[in-house]
Amino acid sequence: MPTPAPDGPLPSAPLPPDPSYLAAVQAQVDAAARAAEPLSSSAQGAPEDLVRAVVDAVEALGPRLVALSHDLAEHPETAFEEHRSAGVLADLASERGLDVERGAHGLPTALRADVTGGGGTGAGGGGSPVVAVMSEYDALPGIGHACGHNVIAAAGLGAVLGLAALGDRLPGGVRWLGTPAEEGGGGKETMAQHGALDGVDAAVMVHPFGYDVADHLFLGRRQLRATFTGVTAHASAQPFMGRNALDAVALAYQGVGLHRQQMPPSDRLHCVVTEGGDRPNVVPGRAQVLFYLRSERPETLRVLSERLDAICRGAALMTGCGVDLAWDENPATLPVRANAPLAGRWGARMAERGRPVLPSGVVPALLAASTDFGNVSYRVPSLHPMIAVSDPGTSLHTREFAAAAAGPDGDRAVVDGAVGLALVVLDHLADPDLRAAVHADFAAAGGAVDVARYFDAPTAAPAPGGAA
Repeated sequence: MPTPAPDGPLPSAPLPPDPSYLAAVQAQVDAAARAAEPLSSSAQGAPEDLVRAVVDAVEALGPRLVALSHDLAEHPETAFEEHRSAGVLADLASERGLDVERGAHGLPTALRADVTGGGGTGAGGGGSPVVAVMSEYDALPGIGHACGHNVIAAAGLGAVLGLAALGDRLPGGVRWLGTPAEEGGGGKETMAQHGALDGVDAAVMVHPFGYDVADHLFLGRRQLRATFTGVTAHASAQPFMGRNALDAVALAYQGVGLHRQQMPPSDRLHCVVTEGGDRPNVVPGRAQVLFYLRSERPETLRVLSERLDAICRGAALMTGCGVDLAWDENPATLPVRANAPLAGRWGARMAERGRPVLPSGVVPALLAASTDFGNVSYRVPSLHPMIAVSDPGTSLHTREFAAAAAGPDGDRAVVDGAVGLALVVLDHLADPDLRAAVHADFAAAGGAVDVARYFDAPTAAPAPGGAA
């Protein structure tokens, strides 16, 4: 006899999320944006003749930069596999006279080119100041450049080429860094550990978004892969002779859910079960879960790490399983530390392009992701502004955003972003008072951090039945 059907049909599709909350947030942001004073700066900046020369050089390159952005969008490559993308970027840079190092700083698809100009004294010490300009070009699996890295890559290279056009009139140095594997791979941290930022006074890049904003929050992020080891047994005949590793995963998952009540509002904790057994009639002897942890501050990310470490150890104890806790298979990322003087110059330069830049706090912090540029911002003063390429309601990491980044607004952002980055770099190189303010702001925020060792040994206790 067939099993009786429940009352009503079974759902064949998921229930769509209710957009009411997002719509309310959007309305609040729109109201705050209308009332906000655009971000600006009173710094003197660079001489007008240099500014005009850089703007003219970038705008003359505009069609090539837009074509480059489209080329990258049409040929997306994922983290560490960006061989073609790195090649087309390096080819254009070489064609325009840059001496490009391919396979730079420990990564086969990383790039570096140095542009040397005139003199000056960097506020960070040493001789001529040097600013790094970064280009990202990895895509997302299945949905292409849904984070707009095609725009980032073209704008970054365009800024460097515009500055290089000054020749000996460039009042310092510029380092172009092609940085692979931002999407989860931590490419910038690997490059930094291999000397990419040695001798650099500041670093800049631009990221596509639904708003023009100079210092939007990006959360720090870590990864934890917890592998639980149990004892297999026949799930019907002798279940009492087993130790169920999937039970340990389930308890860890529940522990995370219960811990959310005690987390700060800016923290995020999410996971997927990557292994859970093979057949229902065998008690799983191995199960695995991969966690992402995010937080607004380095110190709160460390606290969250310690809590998750304890939750996983507790799940192992409760089930009699062993556990191996593998932290940060790819480098951890810190939150992005803003620099107010650099952000102000970005606002001033974008106003000249007809893009009023929203001040901090208008776009809510809850709309936050993570980036490996955060690690850069704790090493040197940094600028990571967001430039509008889409409707504010279009989410990053969607096909809709990928289309926008390769559409007319994305094309405009390539040129505007290249001009904006180039002029902020030029201002920093040419204006010693601005450089002093940039470095004072960085020092007041805590100065340089030993990023590579920040999360060493989240806890000292041994893992039950395994190693941490």
